[in-house]
Amino acid sequence: MPLIDEKEKAVILLSGGIDSTVLLHLLSRRGYALYALACRYGQRHSRELECARIQAASAGVAAFHYLDMGFLGGLLREGSALIDSGAPVPDLADIPPDLRDQPPTYVPNRNMLLLSVASAYAEALGAPRVFYGAQAQDEYGYWDCTQDFLERINALLALNRRQPVTVEAPFLRCSKADNVKLGLELGVDFGATWSCYRGGKKACGACPTCVERLNAFKIVGVEDPLSYETGQETP
Repeated sequence: MPLIDEKEKAVILLSGGIDSTVLLHLLSRRGYALYALACRYGQRHSRELECARIQAASAGVAAFHYLDMGFLGGLLREGSALIDSGAPVPDLADIPPDLRDQPPTYVPNRNMLLLSVASAYAEALGAPRVFYGAQAQDEYGYWDCTQDFLERINALLALNRRQPVTVEAPFLRCSKADNVKLGLELGVDFGATWSCYRGGKKACGACPTCVERLNAFKIVGVEDPLSYETGQETP
C-alpha cells in the first residue's frame, strides 16, 4: 500500500481490537485523513469502544464518531452469543470443529450493517474508500470477513450513479500474528486494545478471540500486555 500524495479522505470502522487498530495506524502512516466510526451494537465487550477512542486520538484522526446502535442488541440477542443478554460466550475448546466456520459468536449481518453506514458516511464526505479490519481468522471464521463478501458488497456499491464508494480490507489474508507483528513495527500500544468477547475486567483467555490473540503473541514471541483471569497466563 503506497504513500498517497495528498490527504485523501477515508472512513475506517474502528472496533478497538487488534486488527482495526493496526489498520488505523497503518493508514495514518500512509497519509490518509481518517474518519473513524466506533459502533455500539449491544456487544458484551463494549469496553473495546474506549480503546477505539484512545487509538483514534493516538493516530490523529480527522474525526471520531461513536455510533450508538444499541437497538440492534434487542433485535439480535437470540442469534448471537456476542450480544449482551444473549447465550453465554463459549470457550473455543467447546465449539465443535464443524461449527467453527460460523461459531455462536457470529453477529447476524453485523459487517453488512456497519459497512452500509460507513459507506453512506464516506459518500457524504466525498471519501472514495471505506476500510475495515477483516482478517483470516486462525481458529474460526465468519462469512462477512471473506473475499467473496468483499467482492459482492463492492459490486453492490458500484451501482451508485454518481459517487461509488469502495470497501477495502487490506488484512483479509493476514493472520492475527501478521497483524501483531505489523502493529509492533508501527508502535501500536496493544495494551490499549481489547479482544475478549466476554467483556470482563480482565480478558478470559479461553473464548475464541482470546485464544487467537494469545496464540498470535506467542508466535511473534512477545508478551501480550493485557491482564488475563487467574489461571490464564500469556504464553
